[in-house]
Amino acid sequence: MKTAPGIQSPQEIELKLALPGADPLTLARRLAQIPILARRKSARLHLHNIYFDTPDSALRQQRVALRLRRVGDTEKPKWLQTLKTTGRSDSALSQRGEWETPLRSANLSHKSLQATPWSDLDPGGKLFRTLAPVFETSFERTVWLLRRPGGGVVEVALDIGQIVHGERATPIFELELELKAGPAAALFEVATQIAASIAVLPASVSKAERGYSLAQGTIHTALRARPQRLSAKLPRTEMAQRVMQEMFSQFTGNLNSLLLSDEPELVHQARVGWRRFKSARRLFAPLLAMQSAPSWQALLALLTCLGKLRDLDVARIETLPAAADAYIAADPRRAEVWQAMTEALHQAANLQRKAVRYALQDPALGACLLATTQWLEGLNASVDAEQARPEPKGALRRWTRSRIKRLHEQLRLAGENAAEPEQEHRVRILAKRMRYNLEALESLLPGKQSQAWLVQASKLQTGLGARRDAIQAATLVAELELDRGLAEFLRGLALGQKL
Repeated sequence: MKTAPGIQSPQEIELKLALPGADPLTLARRLAQIPILARRKSARLHLHNIYFDTPDSALRQQRVALRLRRVGDTEKPKWLQTLKTTGRSDSALSQRGEWETPLRSANLSHKSLQATPWSDLDPGGKLFRTLAPVFETSFERTVWLLRRPGGGVVEVALDIGQIVHGERATPIFELELELKAGPAAALFEVATQIAASIAVLPASVSKAERGYSLAQGTIHTALRARPQRLSAKLPRTEMAQRVMQEMFSQFTGNLNSLLLSDEPELVHQARVGWRRFKSARRLFAPLLAMQSAPSWQALLALLTCLGKLRDLDVARIETLPAAADAYIAADPRRAEVWQAMTEALHQAANLQRKAVRYALQDPALGACLLATTQWLEGLNASVDAEQARPEPKGALRRWTRSRIKRLHEQLRLAGENAAEPEQEHRVRILAKRMRYNLEALESLLPGKQSQAWLVQASKLQTGLGARRDAIQAATLVAELELDRGLAEFLRGLALGQKL
């Protein structure tokens, strides 16, 4: 949504952090005791918000949010009307237009919207007349105002409450760091000090977006890849930044949902997001100041836990059910063995899911994710003016095509020499990289050739993946030590898998 001519756009710059782990009240006390907030005066407010939209979600489609906020108790409330316009959705650091107006009553004011971009969105007032409540949020907010060296002023807000739509609800438990004055780096400086003591997760999804998902019954649905349409005129570093931010957002978005949902697809898409991010980082290495990238050592424990949980999920949900009839063959004893295996794998998956959530409560993990968010934000600022200029005509397409051709050649050579399991594994990894990068850069690549390479990479990944999944399932069942005959049967099926 564009700002109407002549209308100034007040900017809200905010860093949003989810808080995994402990009981909210316990964590709130711990938060108040960390050095940067201790001995600082805080204020507490109760905020109740009603979000409005048209029956066909016209505001959501324009990435606009309109809310009515009640501040304080119901006896002497203060009412505020707030319009927020398009923000950056692929980073926990958001920058968006915000227009806030005090009201005398709990009724939307069309007049208060006239000096905002609303006049551009709804010049005749037709949309306003069809607005209706969609969902509500209600939470306690504790606020600290921090003045930082260098002139930065940061408001730290702890929100504890819920989002409600009808009988559905989902919790709110997060920190919002809003920049009141100074450079955006002040937000990360404060967040880093908090993350040294408290587990955090960068969160790129706003309360409004979560509210819409709740209303539509899609809350905690796995976040899949959403490649951007890239302009060939973008500076290369900005192109790399946009691509990698979307991928990192997929990773962290699914991690956030894993805190509240047992949906197996969340695990899968979190791992996909991380692999996409790593693949792009490798592809863009010549463009980026890689020496300034943070260490990802703190992610290893989580990634290992996610990998083990994914192996269990694939085995019990995808690979093994297809073999059930062949093994049981109407034999009651074999049916009992199969049922015992199924239950054991289910229990193992539940234990591993707890291990994932425990790993998400490690402050070192949150600090690492926060550092990566800051690194991605600073990519464009880390290059000189020459690199930041718009690309000459055709230059970005040629550079992208050259990098993809190089990767395709690596895949071709690896495939020709793949005779052993380790070599096949390398082919699968390269096929994934090829697929992820082709999908991310599709708008900059020649259609027919890139589509053919995408089909080839997908076919290789699927074929080698099915064989690997069968072997892994047989290994997992053998580790349960339930029945030797069952383990041998599954091992035989795995060895019989062909590309």
